[in-house]
Amino acid sequence: MRTGGPSLSLGSPGPAVSDMNIAESPKSIYEFTVKDIRGNDVPLSNYKGKVLLIVNVASKCGLTNSNYEQLNILYDKYKDQGFEILAFPCNQFASQEPGTNEQIEEAVCSRYKAEFPLFEKIEVNGKNTAPLYKFLKSERRGLLVDAIKWNFTKFLVNKKGKVIQRYAPRTPPLEIERDVQNLLA
Repeated sequence: MRTGGPSLSLGSPGPAVSDMNIAESPKSIYEFTVKDIRGNDVPLSNYKGKVLLIVNVASKCGLTNSNYEQLNILYDKYKDQGFEILAFPCNQFASQEPGTNEQIEEAVCSRYKAEFPLFEKIEVNGKNTAPLYKFLKSERRGLLVDAIKWNFTKFLVNKKGKVIQRYAPRTPPLEIERDVQNLLA
């Protein structure tokens, strides 16, 4: 007889997950709760049944103006059809999102006129990676490496909370429009 661990027999359902110190992996983004730009908890299950584009954003990047302009076009065009953009500020790339959450909110809303949900500044790589981004990267790996390479990496999520596609930072949001339309149909 084995000692020191759970015993298995053909007649038992097996050891409990907690007995094995193995956490069950998330199955969809709906299992996560994040903080909005004002620090309020937002369960992503609030977005069940919607097509989502999740983007790490920065206010002082060479890609900022074109991305916000095109993200706004997509959002305005499809928000009433069940499409949401979830923007997560990140300062990990050349310190291009240095402000506080309040400063970021002001810049995004006044300068870029974004109306889609904006969340608390997070880290998308390294030891302090936000749990949501660990999940996104595990679901859709990047080219050569899993790490987020730069600002404006985009993840497209279907109505069931499954990550469908990952787009490089230089992929213009309007190039994603056909994929958004297909998921909304």
